[in-house]
Amino acid sequence: MNRITSKIQQVNRRGEGAFIPYLMAGDPTPERSMDYIRALADGGADIIELGVPFSDPVADGPTIQAAGVRAMSSTRGPADALDLVRKVGEEVEIPLILMSYYNPILQFGEPEFLIESKKAGVDGLILPDLPVEEGQPFLESARDFSVQTPLLATPETGKKRLSKIEERATGFLYLVARPGTTGMKDELEETTTRAIKFVKSQVSNKLPVCVGFGLSTPDQIAEVIRSGADGAIVGSAIVKKIGNGYEPEEIRKFVAELNEGTKE
Repeated sequence: MNRITSKIQQVNRRGEGAFIPYLMAGDPTPERSMDYIRALADGGADIIELGVPFSDPVADGPTIQAAGVRAMSSTRGPADALDLVRKVGEEVEIPLILMSYYNPILQFGEPEFLIESKKAGVDGLILPDLPVEEGQPFLESARDFSVQTPLLATPETGKKRLSKIEERATGFLYLVARPGTTGMKDELEETTTRAIKFVKSQVSNKLPVCVGFGLSTPDQIAEVIRSGADGAIVGSAIVKKIGNGYEPEEIRKFVAELNEGTKE
């Protein structure tokens, strides 16, 4: 079993949900980014998701877009993101996931990117703009390199397409909490809890379901876990604090507070 699924299931056996924080690789600089990644790990992250800076991030809200702009001023995109994963892997044992758009990988070269990902210690790769209907060749190549590829579903995803996503996703199924781009919301929408229950009823227990987009408080995280999600993903709430100049220790404390929601 891959390290991502194994970690989520290990946490679930304790009666808790997995906590997966996100930050933009290289934000605001590669060196400072390492400090924040250490803070995520020390705050109790079970898995860490790192964004690859890109100039046209169609699924990202303004907070993460701004982080990408900051990161691009001091990084080389995928190359530096992979280097960051390599350095993080020397310090922490938890699984590491890259979230990228397809274009930077295409420019890098698909085979070369997967080879370098494997060397760097990337456990998983999320491509929000690669449709499951068109991504089979890349997904198969990633599997050959033991790089897991969580795929996205939304509250509007029907049974037929959900079945196809389940068949081809590895690591976990990424359930988008609501339509639209990333970003914080004050309250969890009822459509999210309904979607969790529907998706969990349709997919195998062997494929964990983790929920992201819009989660920003321990109460919201607790609600998605109570609704049946196996894990919770938080990005914008953390990235916003980094953009506002919060110190790594402050980020660690915030992550620890968010993580409490997975235990309720």
